[in-house]
Amino acid sequence: MWDFLHKYSSPKHFYSLAGKLIPWFGWSCLILMLAGLYYGLFVAPPDYQQGESYRIMFVHVPAAWMSMFIYMVMAVAGGIGLVWRIKLAEVIAASSAPIGASFTFLALVTGALWGKPMWGAWWVWDARLTSELILLFLYLGVIALNSAIEDKRTASRASAVLALVGVVNIPIIHYSVIWWNTLHQGSTITKLAAPSIHISMLIPLLLMAVAFKLYYATVVLIRARNEVLDRERHTMWVQELVKN
Repeated sequence: MWDFLHKYSSPKHFYSLAGKLIPWFGWSCLILMLAGLYYGLFVAPPDYQQGESYRIMFVHVPAAWMSMFIYMVMAVAGGIGLVWRIKLAEVIAASSAPIGASFTFLALVTGALWGKPMWGAWWVWDARLTSELILLFLYLGVIALNSAIEDKRTASRASAVLALVGVVNIPIIHYSVIWWNTLHQGSTITKLAAPSIHISMLIPLLLMAVAFKLYYATVVLIRARNEVLDRERHTMWVQELVKN
């Protein structure tokens, strides 16, 4: 196990492995996303309170989950790079930030589209909405540090510190509907009791959640491969790869 991890933590072997995994993740993502959208938009029944407008949930909820999941991946990878100076961990952290920012932005936009008919306003300074907005700013801060500092290793260390500090915002987002009185509805799936969402709605929601994770895996590997090539461009294996 450790030999496997040690081998594929090297940029050269990671580049090769990622190239093999990308098509599998990409096609699986496409199939599951099409299935999730079909069942969510055409098969799942209208909600008895929200009617057809609730269907934006099948994009909004997985996007919100991904915004927190990717941030944790980025923070953990950044912490590993900060402590053990593993180049690949720094690459994954840097490659994850723009994807996580995109999912966070998508969650905010779809939340506004959902909130307008439900709350009568595009935006309210609700605890969950505000903490999700802060998450977007944290992502943008990490992206800005990676772009502003020329030396990649220094940029990775600086952005890792910011990412680790920002981890405190993740439980705030998750538990905000419990800790404070908010307009945002509480959890209907990730709770100790049985999910209070009908199975006809739960299945497409979970399909979309898995599809979004596969999308992230696909795109982060593509970005990481490009980042590896940029950082290792002066090494022998990259020069040989370019020649071939």
